[in-house]
Amino acid sequence: MIELGLGRVSRLLQQSPLTWKAIHVAGTNGKGSISAYLSHLLSSDGVRCGRFTSPHLIDRWDCITIGERVVQESLFRQIEDQVKLRDQTLGIGASEFELLTATAFEIFNHEQVEVGVVEVGMGGRLDATNILDNVLISVIAKIGMDHQAFLGSTIEEIAAEKAGILKSGVPCVVDNTNETAVIETITKRANDLGIHATFVSPDRADEQFPALAQLFRKMDLEPHQQENMCCAMSALRLTLSKIRPETNASSLLPRLSDIKWPGRLEAISLRPLVNREENILLDGAHNPLSAEVLGKYVDRKLRPQSGNVTWVVAASSGKDLAGVFRSIIRPGDTVATAEFGPVEGMPWVTPTNASELAHSIQSLPEIGQVQGFEGDLLPAIKWASDIAQGRPLVIAGSLYLVSDVHRLLRDAQK
Repeated sequence: MIELGLGRVSRLLQQSPLTWKAIHVAGTNGKGSISAYLSHLLSSDGVRCGRFTSPHLIDRWDCITIGERVVQESLFRQIEDQVKLRDQTLGIGASEFELLTATAFEIFNHEQVEVGVVEVGMGGRLDATNILDNVLISVIAKIGMDHQAFLGSTIEEIAAEKAGILKSGVPCVVDNTNETAVIETITKRANDLGIHATFVSPDRADEQFPALAQLFRKMDLEPHQQENMCCAMSALRLTLSKIRPETNASSLLPRLSDIKWPGRLEAISLRPLVNREENILLDGAHNPLSAEVLGKYVDRKLRPQSGNVTWVVAASSGKDLAGVFRSIIRPGDTVATAEFGPVEGMPWVTPTNASELAHSIQSLPEIGQVQGFEGDLLPAIKWASDIAQGRPLVIAGSLYLVSDVHRLLRDAQK
């Protein structure tokens, strides 16, 4: 279950002072991509860098990287066992995410990283990662409505929870394309703390980061990709000024093209799962904000080819189904509703029943054929591939669905 708070993780780590400096990244969308940009660029400059993001993609330990390599399973299990023993000995009763966070931080200690890029799990103020006490830079990405049961029912309340990662004496970088209420909430928090806040956006890149603006003109990037890169490069420049003042952040810009972030507008082949030559689009859009981004991308990139799109979708229980799927599914589209499997280490995460999801999607205007597939994901993928007949096929609705697709492909290739 989800239990927000810092008391338990504080006790877990009280005997292990963190030996590394952190970049702390919060937000509803984009924080994983920003973390990936930062760890990749820092590593390319020779900084020994760790990264902790969530959820994992395929294996529980792949959410932790050292120098852009996934931590070895043996080391992960060794440190995790130590953390769990400490939890039991002290009678803490830490949650799964708190145990994972403590494990990641202990691994960073063990591996002697210089900088750890840490993505917030949920919210910020009471998230287990907010135990960090040696933060170089705080970053706040795009904020939208998500996890209202835990973070608040208004965008201002959610923004205040995200802004809870801001700390006295630590400068912050904020995505200035956030809505006005979010910017005002974060600005008030920064002013209360007396810290410097840098608000960045692609339309101000020419003045804030000219070299990045030149890169945008050369690359065919989506707006949200530009926004995330602005946050990452601004945070990188501030970080380097503290730990590598001799390095010009602009010199690392060419390395941005090397970064691949699975499950974010990812074009992949479904072979050998299905007999389809064309790539499909795999995206972890799972809330209204990310779904809106995906919908615009599909409308611009895929629909001009054939008009209609075939979808395989799933969603976590409790999600705003209408808010997510009305942004991406259009009249005439065909949809297979599916379910992701159990999420290791997150027993509280369950999928929406495929039949219930199908019923919800059928209420959308002029929708095409909708077919529900309870249980196994593969039949849904095969059905959708047959229906699509080489036309655009998109799998979306959950990061856990993305994980299951990658897991199926890995297992089929063994």
